[in-house]
Amino acid sequence: MVTMKDIAAHCGVSISAVSLVLNDQHEGRVSVETAARIRQATEDLGYLPNLAARGLRTRQTRTLGLLSDGVASVPFSGQMLAGAQSKAWKEGYVLLLVDMAGNPDMEGPAVRSLLQRSVEGLIVAVDYHREVDLPRLPRPVPQVILGGRPRRGNADWVVPDERAGARAATLHLIDAGHRRIAFCNLIAPAFAIAESLRREGYESALAEAGLGLDESLVVEASEPNASAAREPARRLLRRSDRPTAVFCFSDRLALGFYQVAAELGLRIPRDLSIVGFDNQQNFAENLFPGLTTVQLPHYRMGVRAAEKAIARLQDGGDGPTGHFVSCPLVIRDSVAAPSGRTPKKLTAHRQGRAV
Repeated sequence: MVTMKDIAAHCGVSISAVSLVLNDQHEGRVSVETAARIRQATEDLGYLPNLAARGLRTRQTRTLGLLSDGVASVPFSGQMLAGAQSKAWKEGYVLLLVDMAGNPDMEGPAVRSLLQRSVEGLIVAVDYHREVDLPRLPRPVPQVILGGRPRRGNADWVVPDERAGARAATLHLIDAGHRRIAFCNLIAPAFAIAESLRREGYESALAEAGLGLDESLVVEASEPNASAAREPARRLLRRSDRPTAVFCFSDRLALGFYQVAAELGLRIPRDLSIVGFDNQQNFAENLFPGLTTVQLPHYRMGVRAAEKAIARLQDGGDGPTGHFVSCPLVIRDSVAAPSGRTPKKLTAHRQGRAV
């Protein structure tokens, strides 16, 4: 490994001169020409600074740890890791990732492994919006929960604004002219927070538009998949006063409604408009017609989590805070006016863009 001593010998200067140049402290002490020769020699010889040794001197490693609970193996939420890594890199930090793959027994060894590598801050990423038990740390390290919120303890947290996203989805159907709008929710203990927030957003939009809540138009699936949505979809769509539109808790539940609509000879969006939630990669856009849905902002959540961790390291700040990241609507082709005519306000956004 090339050392500063090697560079000094190559350039015919002292080791202290090399150190001053590489630490940008040479102005007025090393000539411009000599500094240029030293910098060129570091490139020619392939010199790399020993960051571990520098960290011992400065007490700063500029390294963040990211403890992932299965996020790395979930394709559409893996963007959280990409966002965190991108922001860390841009700010001059390295991100070290350990994924537990859903195995809680790995938490202790994983945390110790990260701390042994002198991470300055820890991001704990989870695969869906839920309460999280903070890892026990042997020394104070700023923590940020990415995708969830702390059950107890001191940590910043970053989550999607699911209530506002559901409100936007429902208002989009109202703007298209729909007045009988159903909601297919997911009732499962693991998704209790998201279930509550998305229903609140649906009801908020109805109230904002002066539409009363019809409880008979609210149905529930017990599992987060299309097959669990088919039975409640049949109950709704076989009614003589069936709804003209439905907002679904997720894209996969929306698929169940696509399937039942086809089974009953209903055309989307002419006979039934559908909006989903999640904008799962390579899923919503490949339905026919393309599914209008709400984007879970995983990448931006990752960016925000890294920002919060770095801000804690640089500025300290007050007590822990939560941050809601907006969930934009992605408009495709599954919504039309009840009559089958698409309002002009929708046609400008038919390219699957987030709005």
